[in-house]
Amino acid sequence: MSFSFFKPLRPKTPQDVAKTIKDSLMALDTKTVAEVKALEKAMEEVEKNFATMRCMLSGDGEVEPNMDQVLQLAVEICKEDVLDLFINKLPILGWEARKDLVHCWSILLKQKVDSINCCVQYIEKHFELLDFLVVCYDNKEIALNCGNMLRECIKFPTLAKYILESPSFVLFFKFLELPNFDVVSDAFSTFKDLLTKHGTIVSQYLTAHYDEFFDLYEKLLTSSNYVTRRQSLKLLSEFLLEPPNSNIMKRCIQEVRYLKVMMMLLKDSSKNIQISAFHIFKVFVANPNKPGEVKLILAKNHEKLLDLLQNLSGKGADDEQFDEDKELTMKEIQRVSRLPNLAR
Repeated sequence: MSFSFFKPLRPKTPQDVAKTIKDSLMALDTKTVAEVKALEKAMEEVEKNFATMRCMLSGDGEVEPNMDQVLQLAVEICKEDVLDLFINKLPILGWEARKDLVHCWSILLKQKVDSINCCVQYIEKHFELLDFLVVCYDNKEIALNCGNMLRECIKFPTLAKYILESPSFVLFFKFLELPNFDVVSDAFSTFKDLLTKHGTIVSQYLTAHYDEFFDLYEKLLTSSNYVTRRQSLKLLSEFLLEPPNSNIMKRCIQEVRYLKVMMMLLKDSSKNIQISAFHIFKVFVANPNKPGEVKLILAKNHEKLLDLLQNLSGKGADDEQFDEDKELTMKEIQRVSRLPNLAR
């Protein structure tokens, strides 16, 4: 039974709402066939209570939310450990309840008591909840709900930092190769936020986990899945070109293995991938401190590279800048190809 048209009565207090939500979620622990009817009733209660919570947090379309009640509800939800129940019961919730929960989640995380986000602070004391949300990407029924909730968490530096440094982070490299297009797209959105929202934190993570991260990332760039190749290449150019990651970029363009990956992607059947690869490839070429191995690869392959670049064109309004970059890149490749004594 859906309560999508249920209009909840305004509760007496936020304490009442938090307590009834907790009780109804805990009633979902039914395990036997004999208790199926009781489970159905409990699920109806959860939907009803979530609708009440949503009304208190964001109003009912006629009456605006009372901000004192909103804040108090966030406090009570933390006090009653309801945040824990929200996440751990997520896999068994119905569609309507999950929709209301995702809507309420972002509102709850923003509530501050004495300048402290109380729900964020709760999660900081229960980081395993973030790991649970990440793992839930493996469940296509709730993957998009979990993705929305994770991206709200990632807005906060401490939560983003934990996910990056958690063993569960490497699961994203698996999720980005899943066959379900909607799940992969959502996982990429979350992955992108993790790598772009907090520059300094990301730079520290990449510095400490450089080899592990780029070994895994290289597999995305060479994936047989077109969407995975394109999205990962586009994202790579975005976070590597961020100022906090300049040292990571300098390290990356010293390595022949990544130069070879970009050269391979320049030959991709997709023009979009070719263009994205060029924007990273040109940084290898423009590097004034190219190591000998990089110069040697460019020199040995200069004819093929020049042919590839000659036939590569930009898109729309960026054509002029693209052509200028391409011309400079080709000139540098030609210069390197004429250098004496490259081979050792």
